[in-house]
Amino acid sequence: MAGRTVSVWQQTWLAPAKLNLFLHVTGRRDDGYHSLQTAFRLIDLADALRFKQREDGSVALQPPLAGVPPAQNLCLRAATLLKDATGHQGGVEIELDKRIPMGGGLGGGSSDAATTLIALNHLWQLGLSRKELQRLALQLGADVPVFVFGENAFAEGVGEELTPLLLPPAWYLVLVPPVQVPTAAAFAAPELTREAKPIKITAFFDGLKRRALRNDLEPVVCSRYPEVARHLAWLRQFGEARMSGSGACVFAEFPTESAAHAAHAQVPPAMCGFVTRGLDRHPLYALSE
Repeated sequence: MAGRTVSVWQQTWLAPAKLNLFLHVTGRRDDGYHSLQTAFRLIDLADALRFKQREDGSVALQPPLAGVPPAQNLCLRAATLLKDATGHQGGVEIELDKRIPMGGGLGGGSSDAATTLIALNHLWQLGLSRKELQRLALQLGADVPVFVFGENAFAEGVGEELTPLLLPPAWYLVLVPPVQVPTAAAFAAPELTREAKPIKITAFFDGLKRRALRNDLEPVVCSRYPEVARHLAWLRQFGEARMSGSGACVFAEFPTESAAHAAHAQVPPAMCGFVTRGLDRHPLYALSE
């Protein structure tokens, strides 16, 4: 049994990125958050986390993540929140292999927090349900619950009201402009339109209506970050292209891997990008059932 416990703690836990296939801002709430509608698509680009038991009850990230103060690190906040919510006395040291671009609108920090909740719930044998973990996740940020939810989703509210989406197989070419966009600043922009008319989930699957879908943050970010606008303009030669979340990453969807790689082969040397596959479910979905 002891050997099995050690082997479980030696596992690597994946934290996949996401794309927002559209993002409409439908209003601003009294608590400062924005009401929105979006479609989350999980992709196979992922950070990797490892956890090590600590006997002193403390929570630490080793090595620290450059540019992110410990008090703002979502992995540390997630582990501390889980300890406080359950009264667990054990400590943990977290190692994070960061592969998802930071400040890119791909949800890397939120996904890391969700994986921390899922993994430590399992490793510490706390027995919290997926719904309970989702409620904790919302305290960490509006994008964290969908990664605990573990499926592609149509999201409403601040992003926590989730309906599963069955999406067809797809590949994506994602470009990474050389800027980081602060999410709070994008949502706080005075020129942001906050009056999008809510749509029904059926409109997302209607080909004609889907052409009207957009990312409401895109004009704001493109006006403030010319590099985002330039990358988006280049990508649109392949058809519809969109910014993910609050940016800076932009993407185009392709029906096959070969088509996505053919487009990637044409990316100018001055631009950085990668090809990624859409997922049906989070790699850790079965652990939080």
